[in-house]
Amino acid sequence: MFEYRLIAQDPETGARAGEFVTPHGVIPTPVFMPVGTQATVKAMSPDELKQIGAEIILSNTYHLFLRPGPDLIAKAGGLHGFMNWDRPVLTDSGGFQVFSLAGISKVMDDGVEFQSHLDGTRYLMTPELATQVQEKLGSDIAMCFDQCVKLPCSREQAQDAVERTLRWAARCKAAHTRADQAQFGIVQGALFDDLRAACADELARMDFPGYAVGGLSVGESHAEMYRCLDALMPHLPERKPRYLMGVGHPANLIEGIARGVDMFDCVLPTRNGRTGTVFTRDGRMNVKNRRYAEDFSPIDAECDCYACRNFTRAYVRHLYRAGEILAVRLLSWHNVHFLVQLVAGARQAIVEGRFGEYRREFMTRYEGGAYLEKV
Repeated sequence: MFEYRLIAQDPETGARAGEFVTPHGVIPTPVFMPVGTQATVKAMSPDELKQIGAEIILSNTYHLFLRPGPDLIAKAGGLHGFMNWDRPVLTDSGGFQVFSLAGISKVMDDGVEFQSHLDGTRYLMTPELATQVQEKLGSDIAMCFDQCVKLPCSREQAQDAVERTLRWAARCKAAHTRADQAQFGIVQGALFDDLRAACADELARMDFPGYAVGGLSVGESHAEMYRCLDALMPHLPERKPRYLMGVGHPANLIEGIARGVDMFDCVLPTRNGRTGTVFTRDGRMNVKNRRYAEDFSPIDAECDCYACRNFTRAYVRHLYRAGEILAVRLLSWHNVHFLVQLVAGARQAIVEGRFGEYRREFMTRYEGGAYLEKV
């Protein structure tokens, strides 16, 4: 039911194009997954996401556990039926959300005791419960419950988190019962290459259908992220998909692909859309700036998304300053489209044997772009 097929590989880097077969469709990789935290990608409808080219979306176990609850979603036919999305869905385990709520959570060997940010109710999330919740959500890909540590951290803290993550991964695997759901293990280890390698080696022995890299994009530099990926990738099985969690900066996507990453997700495109910032090949643009007040050119002249084909910078700036919802919708539409198509373009370049050129051209323009602004 789940199979990773390698289609092409760049001879100069680790970049690869493949397909991951799931019950709700074949996912072409590399792929960017828009985040639908609460069973919706903010400001976007499912039909709009399909127009953009989204092949898979991510939903959040922690938030859906608290509201509306996994039992209700199961009654609706799982996430696919609940949110009317007939393509693949990935659910995270809630581990990162618990990490981000460190002030109201307590990590124990059995699980994590946390306080709901909605009403203050206390819960104990265990590996078994995280697995059961995701089975009720009915996602195609479910993540093991893991422990993410805050950076910087000591080696002892990182090692404790790795050992706990491995124990929890074994418990998640033992609790998992759905044959129509692929469960991915998550590699932790902070910025310690040997700990990450050991974690990956042990997870590989557990033989999960896919593997994720967690605990990055949490404050480290881009150089540190790339160094970790360079050291880690040889320890991840070649015939299984590789998922870099929570990464959405355009440069990080291209550099992650160059190192053999297959899957990415991030809230950045819709979050930036809500703050008036858009991605272009020449850097980030803040449409709130006065310089665009009488600029009647498209948001991005090289983009063919709905927003760029139909509206000007001046108009979108006006909408944003007036507090109109359409501004957030258009900016989010463009940003999601930009990242989905950026990664799809990288895939096509790999297939056509020109990824090195694609990478160099994008990085040169983006990092020296005319629109790079303090946003």
